[in-house]
Amino acid sequence: LKKCFDKGWVYKGRDVMPWCARCGTGISQHEIVTEGYQEVTHESVFVRFPLVGRDNEALLVWTTTPWTLSSNVAAAVGPELTYVKVQHEDGWTYYLAEEAAKQSLIGKWEVVDKMPGEALVGWEYVGPYDELPAVQKAFAEAGYTHRVIPWKEVGADEGTGIVHIAPGCGAEDFELSKENDLPVVAPLDENGIYIDGFEWLVGRSAHDVAHDVFEDLNKKGFYYRKQRYAHRYPHCWRCGNELVYRLVDEWFINMGELYDKPREEVTPEEKARSFRYQIMDAVDQANWYPSFGYDREMDWLRNMHDWMISKKRYYGLALPIYECRECGHFHVVGSRDELKERAVEGWEEFDGHTPHRPYVDAVKIACPNCGKPVERIKDVGNPWLDAGIVGISTMHYSTEPEYWRKWYPADWVSESFPGQFRNWFYSLLAQSTLMADGVGPFKNLFGYSTLYAEDGREMHKSWGNMIEFNEAAEIMGADTMRWLYASCKPEQNLRFGYHVGDETRRRFIIPLWNVYAFFVNYAQLDGWLPNGETAVSDNPAHAQLDKWIVERLNETTLAVREALNVFDSERATQHLEAFLDDLSNWYVRRSRRRFWKSEADADKAAAYATLYHVLVEFIKLLAPFIPFITEEMYQNLVRSVDENAPTSVHHHLYPQADPDALDRRLLDKMRLAITTASLGRAARSSADIKLRQPLAKARVNVGSQQEQDDLLELADVLTEEINVKEIEVVSEVGELVNYKLLPNNRVLGPKFGKLFPQVRKALMALDAAEAARKLQAGESLTLTVGDETVSLSGDDVLVQTESLGGTAVASDKGVTVAVDIELTPELIQEGYARDVVRMVNNLRKEAGLE
Repeated sequence: LKKCFDKGWVYKGRDVMPWCARCGTGISQHEIVTEGYQEVTHESVFVRFPLVGRDNEALLVWTTTPWTLSSNVAAAVGPELTYVKVQHEDGWTYYLAEEAAKQSLIGKWEVVDKMPGEALVGWEYVGPYDELPAVQKAFAEAGYTHRVIPWKEVGADEGTGIVHIAPGCGAEDFELSKENDLPVVAPLDENGIYIDGFEWLVGRSAHDVAHDVFEDLNKKGFYYRKQRYAHRYPHCWRCGNELVYRLVDEWFINMGELYDKPREEVTPEEKARSFRYQIMDAVDQANWYPSFGYDREMDWLRNMHDWMISKKRYYGLALPIYECRECGHFHVVGSRDELKERAVEGWEEFDGHTPHRPYVDAVKIACPNCGKPVERIKDVGNPWLDAGIVGISTMHYSTEPEYWRKWYPADWVSESFPGQFRNWFYSLLAQSTLMADGVGPFKNLFGYSTLYAEDGREMHKSWGNMIEFNEAAEIMGADTMRWLYASCKPEQNLRFGYHVGDETRRRFIIPLWNVYAFFVNYAQLDGWLPNGETAVSDNPAHAQLDKWIVERLNETTLAVREALNVFDSERATQHLEAFLDDLSNWYVRRSRRRFWKSEADADKAAAYATLYHVLVEFIKLLAPFIPFITEEMYQNLVRSVDENAPTSVHHHLYPQADPDALDRRLLDKMRLAITTASLGRAARSSADIKLRQPLAKARVNVGSQQEQDDLLELADVLTEEINVKEIEVVSEVGELVNYKLLPNNRVLGPKFGKLFPQVRKALMALDAAEAARKLQAGESLTLTVGDETVSLSGDDVLVQTESLGGTAVASDKGVTVAVDIELTPELIQEGYARDVVRMVNNLRKEAGLE
């Protein structure tokens, strides 16, 4: 505050502020966040404002805050809107916006004239509470009569298109009073109670008078009708009560002008005068996760008002502002030492206490301007001043500057972002940027959304959807909870509950434990123990499979580290889940017979050594995410056989891998095989043919010669996976399927407008097979439309496939698989045989036989 004062940014201002009558304090703009608004239903009222000198003619006005009618000063119209003069069956002639007539009027009525809004400007009318002493006094002092004023913000979507203006009860109304030289009638005290001068309303709460206001208006002939109206209304972020707007004297920090030019054109001199641009530079210095956080913060900085820093409370940060009642000068004290130096009385009473009320209030200083004793203002500070100074105060900025410089700025800040862009993030940025001479308070900011119950609502005990942490940890498991949190999209609200937890456990925790249990069970049966040596299978196909899973682990290690380096736990979990799927559903499944066989040969030893190595390194990767399960596995896999190993998995350095050493050819080859096998099974499923039923042939098309060679090399693997007798690789996709391209009308229509028919024609002229290949590979299509070149993505185009006769087809990622679905008697008999084998094996299992 002292720095702001020295720069001339601190000032005392009179303004109409959101006010909590229950808490007895104003609410600053950045505390009125979206989350502070609640959906409520109020009784709104349509009111006649009779026009001066015109019998039974009136403006028809609508308001959702009847308590403010006691302070009406003007009526605002949209100068460019069209208004109508309406003859009503009740004997009155009303003026209101043409678009609002049907939604506002009841009974029979007739439009007798139309006029622009600017024609109404200057009309005088009789207010609904002109008899009140407070209103009469304010109007007499200003020599004023109620009149119609222009306001470009007036619309006709709601209400009548004529807005009741009460400058003492609304922020926008107060600004209009400055522009139009209107008197201000302020009705409420700090408790939301009507003050003297408002007759029958005196001593009553603004929240409780609506019904009586309606009756009074009706008795005096101003009432037209009332209407229940649902809308979003501001509430106190602390106590939850509805706010009112009240004219108050508060203290502000001037956040500076917003220049009418691109930010990059703002000069250093202009930036020095405007605090908001200095904060914007600090926002630029940080990495924001998710990235939209940057845009939200910048949007707030462009649109924020001056920062109201005072509160009419007792407990809190005592604002070090000393305002002289004699000459009007004020001074801001910047430190305890300065206060002691300037004190002329009360220091002894304050000494030894923290700078809070009542002790600090005992101290008076000499006015720097006139020399008179001055006491501190009674206001305390906005709590976000306390919260936002953390980057300075906690690092001993004032007492140990070298220590502060060592740790500032923070490497990482994490907070749930609803509201914080306008609260803590903003306060932190503003104060730290000022105190650190333009250096922002953090290098990285990670924000996340809100936790909701499984039913999509907030958790409340009374609703029966709240889950207490210890209960969730006991029933769901702490590691399941951690994986659920880590794998969620931070920018989206997370639904938390036992069904979601069960799905998380099924998706990852149980498959992980199954792989671990598979290894442990067979290793114990065979008495296998790790000896630190690398074993290589004498079967080339198995040796390649072992090498692949190790390379796949290294690839995953690199991907996970890359994601965590930018605090993206969601992407890290996606890589880890994908690896577990490959480990469980490809490596272990294709290696099972190596563990089952009785011979303790080199091939079996290689399988054990490979899976052991992969499991140990994998749990190290997983340890920060699921620390308890991985610790259990580590103690059994490592510590039980090596007492010299680190005591805990968490004592290991996080795994690393060399990107240059990756065998990318092997990775691509096996990835192609997995994709092809998956598509082959999908094609069978689409024809409702179970996997145990052998088929004659699968034909595959891929894009490159290298991929064709890889498939031929892995043909034996694919025949097993798809359960076919033969794999045939074809060069042209047209041998397998016919493609048809269709425009996504929902997307392309709005996107291209009048150009859409030409885009559709150009799309239909493409080679459908080649276009489909590009789209499936994640590439875009380039079209020439007239003199323009347009690009279409996979979201813009619908690709339909039509299989050729006797086949079932599946296609993805540039791979197309067609399986021959013709069943010969021989194939059918072999399918029966496999069914019998399966049934016998199930019976043996049920009987407890190995």
